[in-house]
Amino acid sequence: MPIPYTSMNEYCRRAYGKKLYKLSLDGGFTCPTRDGTLGVRGCTFCSAAGSGEFTGRGADLNEQIADAKRRVAAKCRGDVGYIAYFQSFTGTYAPADRLKSVYQPVIARPDIDVLSIATRPDCLPEDTLALLSALNKIKPVWVELGLQTSKPESVSYIRRGYENAVYTDAVRALRERGIYVITHIILGLPGETPDDMEETLRFALAAGTDGVKFQLLHVLEGTDLAADWRAGSFDTLSLEEYVDILARLLKILPPEVAVHRLTGDGSKKDLLSPLWSAEKKKVLNAIRERLGRCGQAEASSLGATSYKQD
Repeated sequence: MPIPYTSMNEYCRRAYGKKLYKLSLDGGFTCPTRDGTLGVRGCTFCSAAGSGEFTGRGADLNEQIADAKRRVAAKCRGDVGYIAYFQSFTGTYAPADRLKSVYQPVIARPDIDVLSIATRPDCLPEDTLALLSALNKIKPVWVELGLQTSKPESVSYIRRGYENAVYTDAVRALRERGIYVITHIILGLPGETPDDMEETLRFALAAGTDGVKFQLLHVLEGTDLAADWRAGSFDTLSLEEYVDILARLLKILPPEVAVHRLTGDGSKKDLLSPLWSAEKKKVLNAIRERLGRCGQAEASSLGATSYKQD
């Protein structure tokens, strides 16, 4: 009897009539925090792969899709579909004609049900929004925005490079065009309290996000975050702390906002902390157990309640 929330699987079955698997792809883009526009070192937490450790970098996109399908094949049962997920770096940081040359052939493939693009709110000029709107008329387009936090001190620390109002404007512009918006939120940033993390979620909900991705802060070798961690500037969350914070945040989510990720993991070879995050099955089991205990406690205090399954 877990806390009621709408999972990505539940949302996809409701919206598309089947389970969808993500195919992590690399479109060959960079980021304004790396090419000198806003900086050259990226956000403090971001790896050299631009959060695309599990994508098929450098290969032809058709080859990447075929390879990604092979990686998820063992999980596929029955009638399933695929999300072409452009995960690495900033997926709209290029002229619109180049974006069209990357995305249009992919969304036209009969085996792709959804096009999902990870990007920054400050990389959505009018011609890009027009392209996304046109693609969204072919098949559903999801845009994943890296908010990470709404706390000003944290925004500065991670070198995000844009003000909170830019995120709010981007959500509005995308939703006006009928595009589904997912917001990335990092839990456990240095100096942030559970209240701060809840405030970030409430900020995203007020802006109108359709879905959320919760990401555990993990420290990867080669990042500026790693240097601060080695210097003892902060500690990462324990598993118990993480699941407690997650349970708190899930309680305030309205049912129409889907949870597209409960946690996240980086490359094991580069992971410095927290090491428990590398045991994904253990982490998910701990989350389910914690949510189950919360659900039972709430049902006891509130009377009969209907709970969605994870």
